[in-house]
Formats: sequence, structure tokens, C-alpha cells
Amino acid sequence: MFGWLRRPRRAPQVPDALWRATLAAYPFLAGRPQPDIQRLRELAAAFLGRKEFHGAGGLHITDAMALAIAAQAVLPVLRLGLGWYDDFVTIVVHPAEVVAQRTVTDDDGVVHEYQEELAGEAMDGGPVMVNWRDVADAGNTAAAGYNVVIHEFVHKIDMRDGAADGCPPLASARARREWLAVLQPAFEAFRESVIVAERFGGAAPWLDAYGATSIDEFFAVACEAYFVNRQRFSAHFPTLMPLFDGFFG
Repeated sequence: MFGWLRRPRRAPQVPDALWRATLAAYPFLAGRPQPDIQRLRELAAAFLGRKEFHGAGGLHITDAMALAIAAQAVLPVLRLGLGWYDDFVTIVVHPAEVVAQRTVTDDDGVVHEYQEELAGEAMDGGPVMVNWRDVADAGNTAAAGYNVVIHEFVHKIDMRDGAADGCPPLASARARREWLAVLQPAFEAFRESVIVAERFGGAAPWLDAYGATSIDEFFAVACEAYFVNRQRFSAHFPTLMPLFDGFFG
């Protein structure tokens, strides 16, 4: 895998045919301005040179699969740079969603065990896990603002300051307050719309209802839509557009 990365040259380049196939599979990448597409290609190649991919459950990772993940993973850091992903090396790819066994202890010291179905997972200081079925279908699910790769890699950005709290590392405490002053009301409004839909038969919100579980999940879910369906996202979340534009560039 990635034999083209090891060829002697100043900077690795993704083969033309492989890159064209990736753009064809993911229109939200192909639809970006040409300078962005070129930058994506360069960052994806650099990303592949720094990361390791492991297939789980017998899944064999091909060059095309790895490039598909890389091209989507670098979209949030197109302007920020790959340094935002320097706290981990490994990307684990499952064939489909996985069931994880969870254990939590409540305030009374009672231990609760439960199972959780995961499309992906980002671990603080550790690897990222995604499932190939959702990655492969990302071109189709962009209409719903869904993208598992962007979701998990935005979590990695969020966690760089040591806390998964919906606020990436910012320059000052004031910048953090200003960020949350915009994101928090949007999260609360979204959570309310999910409650109305689920409990009282109201209209279901456009974004994945999972974003209502916590502000950090809302941030990741919102960023999925921001990157893959900007037009519809701007119509539903106009206050978040300048916030995300200012950070992601």
C-alpha cells in the first residue's frame, strides 16, 4: 500500500487516476474551488505519509480506501495545517458500525454496564476509529449533513486543549467566551427541537439528533454539515457560519 509515497521525490503526490476517482466519489470535495482541491490533494498525501491504517474484522485497506479517509480528514485542517493531528498515528477502520461495551459509575458509586453502537470514535491522545460503510457512502449522505470522518477528526481538534467541550483551542479566555456565546445558544435551540420532535411529534431537525446529547457532539455534528453541505447548513444555522468560517478559514 502507498508505493507511490515511497518513490524518491521532493514531495509525495497522489496519482492522478486515484485522485480523480476520489473526487468522483465525493462531490463535496470536487465542488470546492480549484486551489482548495489542490491543497486537499497535497495535504492528503502528507497525511498518508504520517499515519498508519489498520483494518479490523478482516477488512483489507486499499490505497483508494485510505485516500478517501485522508481526503475527508484533512478538510477541517485545510487552512489550519496537519499539526492539529500530531497527537496520534493510527486510524482503525471497521467494515461497519461496531458495538462497544461501556461501564460507568454514577454519583452513588453504582456501576452500570451497557452497549453502545458506534459509527466511529476519537480517543484523546489516541487513535481514530471509523467504519468503512459510512465512509464509502459519504458522497450520498452529504445531503443529510452526515460524515463520520469529519465528525471524528473534529473531535480530535476539539480535544487538543485537553477537554471535549465543543470549543477548540483558542487564543485567549475572551475568545473562548465569545465562541461559547454563539455555540451554546445554537446547541440549546437544537436540543429543544430534538426534544419537541421526539416527545411531541414536532418536525425532525435536519441534523443528526445525536448532536443533542452534548455540546461537544453538537460541535462535531454541526461541523460535518458545515463541510459537506455548506449551503443548507448556512440556512439552518446562520449564526454558526461566521464562527466556523473564522476558525476553519
